[in-house]
Amino acid sequence: MRLVIIGGGILGTAHALAAIGRGHAVIHLEREVEARGATVRNFGLVWVSGRSANELDITLRSRRLWEEIGGKVPGVGFRAAGSLTLVRTDHELAVAEAAVRNASEERGFELLDADRVRALNPALRGKFLGGLHCSRDAAVESRQALPALRRYMEATGRYQFFAGTEARTIAGSTVVDDRGRSHEGDLVLVCPGAAHTGLTRELVGDIGVRKVRLQMMQTAPLGEDLTTAIADGDSFRYYPGFAGPELDRLNSEQAQSFVAAQHKMQMLCVQRLHGGLTIGDTHEYTEPFNFDVDEAPYEYLTGVVEELLGRKLPQVVRRWAGVYSQSIDPGTIVTRARADDHVWVITGPGGRGMTLGPAIGEETADLLNL
Repeated sequence: MRLVIIGGGILGTAHALAAIGRGHAVIHLEREVEARGATVRNFGLVWVSGRSANELDITLRSRRLWEEIGGKVPGVGFRAAGSLTLVRTDHELAVAEAAVRNASEERGFELLDADRVRALNPALRGKFLGGLHCSRDAAVESRQALPALRRYMEATGRYQFFAGTEARTIAGSTVVDDRGRSHEGDLVLVCPGAAHTGLTRELVGDIGVRKVRLQMMQTAPLGEDLTTAIADGDSFRYYPGFAGPELDRLNSEQAQSFVAAQHKMQMLCVQRLHGGLTIGDTHEYTEPFNFDVDEAPYEYLTGVVEELLGRKLPQVVRRWAGVYSQSIDPGTIVTRARADDHVWVITGPGGRGMTLGPAIGEETADLLNL
């Protein structure tokens, strides 16, 4: 078959990769010269630890796919680094203990005391009681993964990428772009990210997704290895895999700081291959979003990371905001809407896009009998 895929972010690229892997040909359109949305504005984390029970199978499948992709395409920067969620209070410790007690072995959970945390990740010389270690968590390089995957697909001779090309209309399975060129295929997959209006709305109307805005930053090289990704105890509040009476007590008896609560914050931190740290994030759900970025969350995050590292952070060299698409139904992993026999719209994985992209692409390929 010949597929036309609209959208050059992680979902569009993952669907192209799944189709190429099954022997099909792909024409891939991206309205920007490079994808500039949530795909490149994230941590690059492949995050198993906090996923809900109904998400665990697809998450583990995607984790395995990322490892396979990393073996074939070293440029994606895959590394099975694991993560540590560092706990600083008794209430957070109780959530971590319950997570280990209740989780299946597949999650790779182990609760470490402070000394074992420092042995695993010597860069952590600050204040904490211990850490929830997840050996299944991993990372890729979000800013270089997509170009590397496109080069890999181009080498098959069955993949064409049209940068700076906006899809304007779809008739049957023929896409007409903003230069008047026609791209014909047997099937059209539209992966619009957070572009819920325009062509997406024309095809499928309002499909039960919303936008979420976040703020993040990146430092200059740390000067030493941060051997795992790290999170703070506030992250327990935002992942359904930690739900239970211990989390209820955390939420009722241990309030977040004013800034963290106001901006619905968790601290996540991962080291890039160049040595700098990507740190975030906030959550904003009500549109219209502010067009500026607030300084208070950055100051708060800096303080949290410095407390855990026990040292000053290197200079912050970049700050940014991003917007991703999230299905409104919390039980929906990704929204697939059929426009007609030849056209599907796929969006809404929320903050799980980088983690689940490869598995969502394979799942769609199975659904459509590719």
